[in-house]
Amino acid sequence: MSTIAFRVSAVLWVIWGLVHVLAGVMTLSLPPSEAFAGIADAVDPALLALEYHPAVGAVLKQHGFNLGWIGLTTLVCVPYIWKGRAEAVFLAALVGGLADVGYFLFMDLGGHVHFLPGGLMTVVSGAAVVLSFGAWFKTRKAA
Repeated sequence: MSTIAFRVSAVLWVIWGLVHVLAGVMTLSLPPSEAFAGIADAVDPALLALEYHPAVGAVLKQHGFNLGWIGLTTLVCVPYIWKGRAEAVFLAALVGGLADVGYFLFMDLGGHVHFLPGGLMTVVSGAAVVLSFGAWFKTRKAA
């Protein structure tokens, strides 16, 4: 049963990682007003269509870069989670899981985003963390 949980968790991290790499690339490549509208999709895009100071654009680019490396880190963990490696379980949970805690607190609870895709990705990462930790604790107990 633990093997299945590790593998389902690995698949969830693939989905989550690819979505975040894509979001990072889009955030880096779009003008700030379009990137903000893409992230805060529950906000009327007309309210975000402004000329932003270059510093605001730089902060947004930093966010896009962070989305990219966070997604890549979880993707690197995937084959090791598939095999039940504790280090990968912890790294993906730490990087991907904590990234989504901030998203949940400030974007979801703030009402700035629709459930799809962002809120769903929070559920995906949460499920991946719970499944992989549950499997890890079971295998640890069995040993």
